[in-house]
Amino acid sequence: MARRRRKSRGKKIFLIILAVLIVLVLAIVGVGAKLYLDLSHSIEKTYESVERTQGERTKPVDLNKQESFSVLLMGIDTGDLGRVDQGRSDTMMVATVSPEDKQTTIVSIPRDTYVDIVGRDTKDKINHAYAFGGAAMAMDTVQKYVDIPIDHYVSINMKGLKELVDAVGGIEVNNDLTFSQDGYDFPIGKITLNGVQALSYSRMRYEDPNGDYGRQGRQRKIVEGVAKKVLSLNGVSNYQSILNALESNMKTDM
Repeated sequence: MARRRRKSRGKKIFLIILAVLIVLVLAIVGVGAKLYLDLSHSIEKTYESVERTQGERTKPVDLNKQESFSVLLMGIDTGDLGRVDQGRSDTMMVATVSPEDKQTTIVSIPRDTYVDIVGRDTKDKINHAYAFGGAAMAMDTVQKYVDIPIDHYVSINMKGLKELVDAVGGIEVNNDLTFSQDGYDFPIGKITLNGVQALSYSRMRYEDPNGDYGRQGRQRKIVEGVAKKVLSLNGVSNYQSILNALESNMKTDM
């Protein structure tokens, strides 16, 4: 099983991430009633429960006891360029959070990994599980593959990623490979990306000698760039744009 592991402090957990980061930022600056209501409204719009078919814990994780939990993070290849179909989870990461150790481990799963699709009695690429049965089937399939409980999920589509990058005023990434994609040139070094450019940057894999692994690394750079901007003063001032991008393009059962 091909995996890449990354350990970081809690601020760099993918999109759970973004909602949690927003809560922290607003709490630090002292939110007013309007900000609280805006955030509550966004949480309600992004919440979507799932009905699992197998393998959940015998009892829910108790965060008050600082128990570890895992979240399936998915980037869905729809929502942009007029696409409204179910889509596939072309980005898949499992974030295992240990509150007691203040540590997060992120495992990237290559989208073409061939696995048993739980609930369909067939083998297929792991990113097809979401297309077949939504978040629930994706969670069950990934749980069987990595052999650890998957407690929650967070998904965001392509349109959401683009709008989120634009909402924070663009991001900076340190690019280590010169390439072109979708008409954009990406030189080596520190580069600034808007939403459309960030999508193109994250999609490229055929010119990369590391293939899908290189693509996963660029996706993580985008996530970290967004998280850094959300935590900045600029992110606080643009909180409404950030919430708008999330509430119409993100789903989670948290």
